[in-house]
Amino acid sequence: MKRYINLLLKGWVFLMIIGLASCEDYLDKAPESEISKTDAFVNFYNFQGFVEELYCAVPDITTANWSCDWNLGDEVIERESAVWLNTAFDKGDYWAWTNTNWISYLDKGKVVTGKGQREQGLWPNAWYAIRKANLGLENLDNMVDATQEERDLIEGQLLFFRAWFHFKLMSFWGGLPYLDRALGSVEKLELPRLSYQECADKAAVDFERAAELLPIDWDGTVVGKDTEGNNQQRITKIMALAYAGKNYLYAGSPLMNYESTGSKTFNAEYCKKAADVFGELLKIVDAGQTNIALLNFSDYSALFYTDGRSTIPGGIGDTREAIFQCLVNGEWFKGCPWGPSALWTEANIGGGAVCPNARFVENYGMANGLPIDDPNSGYDANDPWANRDPRFYHDIIIDGDQVISGSAPADKEQFRYAQLFTGGASRQINKSGRSGYLLSKVTPMRINEIDGFNGNYMHLSYMRLADVYLMYAEAVLQGYGSAGSSANNYTLTAEGAFNKIRERAGAGIIDARYSGNKGKFMDEIIRERAMELGFEGDFRFQDLRRWLLAEKQEYKEKTAVEFDRGADGKPVNYRERLVLTRVFEQKHYWLPLKVSDVTLYPSFGQNPGW
Repeated sequence: MKRYINLLLKGWVFLMIIGLASCEDYLDKAPESEISKTDAFVNFYNFQGFVEELYCAVPDITTANWSCDWNLGDEVIERESAVWLNTAFDKGDYWAWTNTNWISYLDKGKVVTGKGQREQGLWPNAWYAIRKANLGLENLDNMVDATQEERDLIEGQLLFFRAWFHFKLMSFWGGLPYLDRALGSVEKLELPRLSYQECADKAAVDFERAAELLPIDWDGTVVGKDTEGNNQQRITKIMALAYAGKNYLYAGSPLMNYESTGSKTFNAEYCKKAADVFGELLKIVDAGQTNIALLNFSDYSALFYTDGRSTIPGGIGDTREAIFQCLVNGEWFKGCPWGPSALWTEANIGGGAVCPNARFVENYGMANGLPIDDPNSGYDANDPWANRDPRFYHDIIIDGDQVISGSAPADKEQFRYAQLFTGGASRQINKSGRSGYLLSKVTPMRINEIDGFNGNYMHLSYMRLADVYLMYAEAVLQGYGSAGSSANNYTLTAEGAFNKIRERAGAGIIDARYSGNKGKFMDEIIRERAMELGFEGDFRFQDLRRWLLAEKQEYKEKTAVEFDRGADGKPVNYRERLVLTRVFEQKHYWLPLKVSDVTLYPSFGQNPGW
């Protein structure tokens, strides 16, 4: 890993056009065949070719590994013999991201940016991409054969990627040097680490400038007409605003505020900035100026997988809820029984490494919107899966659910319905079902050996609109003070934004007993983000850390439910059993940095406690 930062800080030359390197003396070429290094930047199409690699540098977390190990929070329990990164974190081995690159999207051991390649690692790719973005920004003056629109599009993309890769690094490792220029090859290494908020301030400038330069929709630009209909994953004003807001919200969160100021509270000023930026974005959505919108709940699965559809997951038709996604680099898991799905029973060979943590499943409240521990919720411990939030039935497979739809051999027919009761065939500690639940959120039911794995592709979003509404609600609450408050530039209240997600799911809106109390409303935001965004990536891992909740016992415990199947099919003797307790202490809020990297120069430094 040391070589990545060495190359980053000492200087890389990008040979984007064949011939930029010096040629051997024996080559006989005409003088007019010489290509200047500035030719890569002279016009939009050459320069855009340079920029395209930045898209390819964004990790595809769902195709980086053999299992759904992108969930690093409390959502899942892995099989007993698992060697995935989540398991290492459970055991307290947070160095694992640095030495088990074959199972971690955080570090794949090398820079990977080739078209169609799937094993991008965040740490090496981020530093590579930041330097590349800086080189591009320093060559903008060489773009002499271009319109103003073309110059704006190039600069906006470069600024976005510089900020985005810094933001992703900061979210795992805290404040770092913010590289806003390409350092010379002989320049002395002495850049100090900034505080988180100092880094966030610099990223904010880049994100907000990118939002000024970029269009809402590339199809509406002159340049975009050449690729009309195929521009949905290009960086836009919407993406830049979404991340500008998220950057401010993270900077204002307790962990980041503590790292920067010593206070373990929300920073209201950063939260106000976040709310106002999100407000600017949501006004564009409300005005119908973008195709970004919440999908109907009947189309909810289209956010995560294709199930035979021909469009990229994240939307239906022209409507997209996905705001920012990595490129579709290949359908690696399509047809693979070791893919990200946890939908396997004894009827299937191999595969199946994870299942939902039963403690996490308790976040799914009742259809009336109340949490299950509310005395008025109607929750019945003797019938625990009745009348739950509709997302519970979409995301979680319970005992007795049908998991095979096609024709099965006689010896497999008994497994058509999940046997998740204690001792049931689906409760194998070295397969799925260890917790008494199976996961169906991100893959269709029929992704199993009998029904076949083909015809499905899974692709998760780094950012989608539901996340923005919930972040807006949180930012308004913590910045402007109450559920009934709104941003300075937008009339939607925090409660109103929150209820948009409840209403889309068909669940009851927040009860006045919760919205009327700041602390209780924040508790409901925490639970709502779990229900809406769980199992989709690092949302939960980042949330628990930034809220300074990850060290609390309730979030460290991973449990299973034990029960017998009654004559009516309902569970009896239902109880919770502790499976493991994650090792998490104060120092674990920031991941350790590689020793080989932090010793490059004295002022870089290791994270506290490591």
